[in-house]
Amino acid sequence: MITMPAAEPHQTAADSPDHIGAHISDDEAAQALRDGPIGALVVASIAVGLLLVAWLVFYFLLFMPRGAIG
Repeated sequence: MITMPAAEPHQTAADSPDHIGAHISDDEAAQALRDGPIGALVVASIAVGLLLVAWLVFYFLLFMPRGAIG
């Protein structure tokens, strides 16, 4: 097991004021939450749409031509 010496101080990135975001007002925070993550929803919708189209292509071009089993 690797242990750190107790005398060595540990600092996180949040200890430096350079790594802390600027304070925003309550109105700005409410506006940001009201708008929501539109970009993430667009990317997820495109990914799901492409997945659905790929599934339909496989279904109609690969499985349907083989006909019924049995």
